[in-house]
Amino acid sequence: MVLSVRLDLRQTQSLVMTPQLQQAIKLLQLSNLELSAYVDQELERNPLLQRDEDGDGGEEESPSADPPEDRAAAEGEERLLDSLSDPAEPPLDIDYDNTFTSDAPEGETAWDGNSLFDWSGQSKRTDFSDPENALEQTVPERLSLRDHLTVQLGLEVNGPVDRLIGADLIEMLDDAGYLGGSLEEVAGHLGCDRAQVEAVLYRMQKFDPPGIFARTLKECLAIQLQERNRLDPAMQILLDNLDMLARRNFAALMHRCGVDAEDLAEMMAEIRALTPKPAFSFDATPASPILPDVLMRAAPEGGWLVELNAETLPRLLVDTRYYAKIIRTVRSKEDKTYLSENLQAANWLVKSLHQRATTILKVVSEIVRQQNVFFLRGVEHLHPLVLRDIAQAIEMHESTVSRVTSNKYIATPRGIFELKYFFTQAINAADGGDAYSAEVVRHRIKTLIDAELPERILSDDVVVGILRAEGIEIARRTVAKYREALHIPSSVQRRRDKGLCLLSAASLAVEGGGP
Repeated sequence: MVLSVRLDLRQTQSLVMTPQLQQAIKLLQLSNLELSAYVDQELERNPLLQRDEDGDGGEEESPSADPPEDRAAAEGEERLLDSLSDPAEPPLDIDYDNTFTSDAPEGETAWDGNSLFDWSGQSKRTDFSDPENALEQTVPERLSLRDHLTVQLGLEVNGPVDRLIGADLIEMLDDAGYLGGSLEEVAGHLGCDRAQVEAVLYRMQKFDPPGIFARTLKECLAIQLQERNRLDPAMQILLDNLDMLARRNFAALMHRCGVDAEDLAEMMAEIRALTPKPAFSFDATPASPILPDVLMRAAPEGGWLVELNAETLPRLLVDTRYYAKIIRTVRSKEDKTYLSENLQAANWLVKSLHQRATTILKVVSEIVRQQNVFFLRGVEHLHPLVLRDIAQAIEMHESTVSRVTSNKYIATPRGIFELKYFFTQAINAADGGDAYSAEVVRHRIKTLIDAELPERILSDDVVVGILRAEGIEIARRTVAKYREALHIPSSVQRRRDKGLCLLSAASLAVEGGGP
């Protein structure tokens, strides 16, 4: 074998993930909250980035106090910076008030970028930033549970030792309002008798909210029933057999409690009215309103108007004036490199944000076009859709569509939906026709079960037969999976529930018809 040295020229293709490309991909999949946090970090790190507070996309004027010769030098350097940029690239000071617009034929979806989504259905502009109209302003300030209990402790418990015991018990509460530790720990910590701790606990179990300081679910429900004067012997036996109640073994419960179906139904209704987690009424965090990324409304001439929600998009500018001013005073190579890198990073960030906004609008526009019948007629007409369908229509990669539709929402006349909601699995039609969306099948299963008669409970096999008669080819295990996803109990459990209701109604009818 002869070894030799030679020079070859080869041409290959490879994908290079530059930092700029990685940044663009990262921004594409961020939600509006994550994007806002990321932009805040960049604003702190990069001195050449600034917010466009006015929203006009313009740059700050140079200070009027600068001498004429300094202003001329700055303008000359700005022209030099402009000559270094690519004239084919979009401007860096992007105004997001004017969103993507595309023409559509008559009768199809049309797009407009001049007005925001109006929740009342009227054609007017809505300012989501108005503090008087902000939804967060309507959320009342909540008193914490521990503060509420501390106030009651000072009013209801006397003596310094008892109050110290009460303070320790308050600190032992978990998030649901149950006592998290043992009474021996409190007694050992404070050097008192366990009987004294039990006496303080008994008094504090009468505090508001009812059921607080319980150690078990049974004790929590018993405290609330005792306050309502409904803790009779039959109810106590029912609390002792909560596991049988969970299994819906109503016949055995009626035998143990010594009650009929009507009384058992009333007892179960009383238990359902109780609060198993009393602390949640105080310390539950108010649900944050969903800020949609895309706004949609009906166009006056027909079709739909779609645009980005300007309130969720950061407006950024590259401060080239500051760069031109500061670059004159820089002498060291490290400082020049630092400024150049920040200028490049700022340019890429603004361009990436623009590309992200354009891509989102492009994807959402195609989703709305393909699900047009859903927006007109409801969930029964949701069309089966996968990421590949959108990717092929807009000539993008499937992974890009997946990133765009992750953690993003659209406000429509039918409500706010996550973009992933419109992508559903297809269920074949029995006659070989158009496939059905899995969401449509789930909705149909729920409708059938909600309308079933107490004397004719629909089993999964019966539901399969009904759906196949309607042209939907589906397996029994699929029906069971969809039913469980909808939190609908099995036919056996539903027969027990509705049978109990029938027995209760029959008892009332007998009593009403008696002498």
